[in-house]
Amino acid sequence: MSEATGVQRRIINPWTWQVDLGYVQANEITGAQRVLVCAGQCSVDANGKPLHPGDMQAQMARALDNLEIVLQHAGFRLSDVVRLDLYTTDVDGALERYEYLARRLAEARCRFTSTLLGVSRLALPELLIELEATAMA
Repeated sequence: MSEATGVQRRIINPWTWQVDLGYVQANEITGAQRVLVCAGQCSVDANGKPLHPGDMQAQMARALDNLEIVLQHAGFRLSDVVRLDLYTTDVDGALERYEYLARRLAEARCRFTSTLLGVSRLALPELLIELEATAMA
């Protein structure tokens, strides 16, 4: 988000414990003209075939790659993401690999709000994690 386009973000963090985890408690957005609400992105190829069964980090990476592709096609970047929710069938596995996701998002200057939810199953049984994002510009 750029002040040059009139979009401003004010990060609301009443506490500091979440800073090391790479997310914020709230984003206040003013001047946004476009909002992109993305469907959940998983570790699938261009034909929807699941990739990397049983490998949480590889699935995180591919889901994030797929999210970036969707964002780019709409003229957005990861840094425009203001909310990123994670759905997983393995909360402990996601937390063990969370550092990879947080590092990659930090490198992209993505300051997002987030919820991590454990679910019994995703759309395809091989999938371990799904990322759902909202971006603003």
